[in-house]
Amino acid sequence: QVQLVESGGGLVQAGDSLRLSCAASGRTVNNSPMGWFRRAPGQEREFVAAIRWDGGLLNYADSVKGRFTISRDNAKNTLYLQMNSLKPEDTAVYYCAVGSSWPGRRPYEYDYWGQGTQVTVSS
Repeated sequence: QVQLVESGGGLVQAGDSLRLSCAASGRTVNNSPMGWFRRAPGQEREFVAAIRWDGGLLNYADSVKGRFTISRDNAKNTLYLQMNSLKPEDTAVYYCAVGSSWPGRRPYEYDYWGQGTQVTVSS
C-alpha cells in the first residue's frame, strides 16, 4: 500500500505562484510514474501533469503547459508541482497519484491517490 499526502495549496491571486508537494509513504514509489490531477467544482477530474519514474519523460495538459512544472525527488519519495502564472481557472482540488503505466494521462492508469489539496486563485 502507498499513502500519499499533498500539501502546499492555498489562496493566491492571479499571476502568483504555488508549489505543491506530495509525500509518499508505505513503500517506495521510485519505480512508478506519478501524476497530478485536479477537480474543479462541478467538473470531472482532469489530468494536469505526469512524470516517468526516472523523471526522463514528462506530460502536461495543454492548459498548463509552459506554466506548470512537474518534478520528483526519488530520494525523498516526493512529487512536486510548481505552478506559475496562476489563473482563476486553475482553481481546483489537486490530487497526486502513483501509477503503473505510461503516458499517465488517464485516471485508470493510477493505483493510489492522495486526499487532495485546495488551490484557489482569485482574479
